[in-house]
Amino acid sequence: MRVIIAAVGRARPGPEAELTRDYLARATQAGRSMALGPCDLVEIDERKARDRAAQSVRLLDAAPTGAHLIALDERGRTMTSPEFAAMLARLRDSGTSDCAFLIGGADGHDESLRGRADRLLSFGPMVWPHMLARAMLAEQIYRAVSILAGSPYHRE
Repeated sequence: MRVIIAAVGRARPGPEAELTRDYLARATQAGRSMALGPCDLVEIDERKARDRAAQSVRLLDAAPTGAHLIALDERGRTMTSPEFAAMLARLRDSGTSDCAFLIGGADGHDESLRGRADRLLSFGPMVWPHMLARAMLAEQIYRAVSILAGSPYHRE
């Protein structure tokens, strides 16, 4: 199952961008044997989509046709890392070919995108910078792959 993070904005060189790339590369490599990956990042240029409605259209266009859509949203469900791993495994095992995580701009997602999403996911009630949210999501994807592989990366 291919995993895509589609996010509004372009990351400037720096630690958040490096962490995101590193964790997605790790997840891609570790997930190959489990039919998880590749894991990619698609960035949406804010200059071409300035409001939530336009950003939502571009985010949905960035997701492959038929992808399982998961929007990161403050109103979404929080999950433990093992629950997140189990969700990805269920999607993969049910024949889902693509899973797209959608990260909106500074003003969040348009209601139309939230309505189209198959699931809303939250990192909790705190507000996180969008570039850091990418890195956190990429790390959780890698952690999920590690959990599914039985790696000691995650300890309970």
